[in-house]
Amino acid sequence: MRIEDTDTERSERKFEIEIAEAMKWLGLDWDEGPDWQLVNHEWRSADRGENGPYRQSERKHIYRKFLEQLLSEKKAYYCYCTKEELAAERDSMAAAGLAPKYSGHCRNLSGPPPGRTPELIRFRMPEAEVEFKDMIRGTVKFDASLFGDVVIAKDLDSPLYNFAVVVDDTEMGITHVIRGEEHLSNTPKQILIARALGFEEPEFGHLPLILGPNRKKLSKRYAETSLLQYREEGYLPEAIVNFLALLGWHPSHEREIFSREDLVREFDLKRVQKAGAIFDGEKLDWLNAQYIRALAPEEVLERLRPLFAERGIEASEELLVKLIAVEQERMKKLTDFFRLTGFFFELPQYDPQLLIWKGDSASKTRSILEKMVSAWEGLSAADFENKAGIAASLDSLAESEGKGSVYWPVRAALSGSDASPDPVSIAAILGKDESLRRLRLGLNQIGLAL
Repeated sequence: MRIEDTDTERSERKFEIEIAEAMKWLGLDWDEGPDWQLVNHEWRSADRGENGPYRQSERKHIYRKFLEQLLSEKKAYYCYCTKEELAAERDSMAAAGLAPKYSGHCRNLSGPPPGRTPELIRFRMPEAEVEFKDMIRGTVKFDASLFGDVVIAKDLDSPLYNFAVVVDDTEMGITHVIRGEEHLSNTPKQILIARALGFEEPEFGHLPLILGPNRKKLSKRYAETSLLQYREEGYLPEAIVNFLALLGWHPSHEREIFSREDLVREFDLKRVQKAGAIFDGEKLDWLNAQYIRALAPEEVLERLRPLFAERGIEASEELLVKLIAVEQERMKKLTDFFRLTGFFFELPQYDPQLLIWKGDSASKTRSILEKMVSAWEGLSAADFENKAGIAASLDSLAESEGKGSVYWPVRAALSGSDASPDPVSIAAILGKDESLRRLRLGLNQIGLAL
């Protein structure tokens, strides 16, 4: 892990911590780099590895050495043009219908113009065609003369991205650079800088952009695309990794669920597409639901614990496991648990019409609820725990009244909702006393509909 923080105005330590925290949450550990650990609720860091320091802001002495090398070999030069002069130059080119690039005004100066101080350091771009083999896109060619002499540093202590990463890749022994296609245009510049320094350039592969449903690029700055935001919304890290791997990659066989070990074994850049990959939120929800269902209720509870703490929910472990077992099949995200189980903790207000099964009358519904109250009053607490007595009482009445006419009003009275688990499961968790209380409340409600 290398922290590319040459842009001091946009780089803060909190962003680095967020990156490390998100990577650790996903289970994507690194062999070298800042080793962030949470100690007494505080994030602390120490470099791990032999190629540090791993923050570009701490490597200025290394960059200075190579900048001085390029300057001494006349492969780079100081530019004395002011911001105003450069802006006027760009405007002039745009007015002439030309692509903006530096004119080379300072390229052949033998010394600083009178009264001028260096503003920038520019790389002396050779007029050549740059060709490289991209691991995903095949042979790619660029005409370097179209770039002009690019800026590689503001001064000897302030290198820019395209220069710093070239030095870092060599100094850190990087062999493969795999990144988004928005960096494709940076590659020929980095290759030429590497060659000028006598470096062997790494292999490059440029992944397709991740596009939103509107087929426009997703911005990493939007909160909804933050990895930690997905964690807060209740997505599992293994589902996120599975989903991201499938963005633009086509497995050799029809399959959508991949363990981490499967991905390591089967992922191949040769099967990555060039076109943009569409971010399908519904597909992510489906994948996440599959991973939630594959967990034991006790494992789901462990994943939910941080969310319980945030919401101040206190309940017995036994009750929570029962609730999870009942609702697990309907959960797409961990946070769905709170929406789906809220009625267990507090019965919501509901319209009396909710209790009435389609085609039935209010008086019939009242009669059914009265009979269920009578039947359940005769059951023991043990009958509620094993569900058998609850189910038998419902089925007995359903034989004469119809299953929908019995199950619907009982379920609605117990949950206050038209979308909830079956009444047997609900009553078993609520227990005899609370179930009877809710049926009696239902009777009061249906009285309002008569």
